[in-house]
Amino acid sequence: MPNIRTALLCLISLAAPLTFAADAPITFDNEYKAKLYGFNITVTNRLTKTSDNQYELLFKADSMIGTITEQSKMHWNPAQQTVSPLHYNYARSGLGKARTAELSFDWPNKTVTNNVQKTSWQMDIAQKVQDKLSYQVQLQQDLRNGHKNFAYQIADGGRLKEYKFTTVGEELLETPLGKVNTIKVKRSRENDERVTYAWLAKDWNYLLVRLQQEEKGEAYTIYIHKATLNGKAIEKF
Repeated sequence: MPNIRTALLCLISLAAPLTFAADAPITFDNEYKAKLYGFNITVTNRLTKTSDNQYELLFKADSMIGTITEQSKMHWNPAQQTVSPLHYNYARSGLGKARTAELSFDWPNKTVTNNVQKTSWQMDIAQKVQDKLSYQVQLQQDLRNGHKNFAYQIADGGRLKEYKFTTVGEELLETPLGKVNTIKVKRSRENDERVTYAWLAKDWNYLLVRLQQEEKGEAYTIYIHKATLNGKAIEKF
């Protein structure tokens, strides 16, 4: 059985909910619930518009065993329908050893400065590199544009990692907010038994409503509990 910290980190790796209007992301403030090894976990996601074409995405997983907080500041390009990360922060407390990480993107010079555990270094990046939160916004936009398979280069830990996703079908899903039509997306990893599935509400701007991590015959799942889009609470799908 994987340890609690590893299981929690795997479970939330695709947990940020993402929504889009025709031209720009819609702000949201959503809450998810899960139970892992008997511990209750609350996941909060919040997308805020901070200025013209500038957004900030917050992800926070909270439980008795620890807290993980991620924040990504990004720029939205309405002409290209793409996002570019500007600044990313990660902080973990509990769940073993505390950890912090910070990435600052310099797009004119195509570099990113990494500061992990107070150690700093730079690396070169390509124009479409994402951080560990911003790629999720791009994935949702690509879904809206009809794509079925996705691959993103992610700046993570001082190197680039490739995240691959595939659309595997549609499903009518029962949720705490009622039944909803969803698109099911799969993330698989090379040389890794872990598989992650995400269900996104196709009639609600691809809002994430369920996430499931499968590993070694066990499954860990989070469900949507509360949702707000553009300041309006969703009482029922």
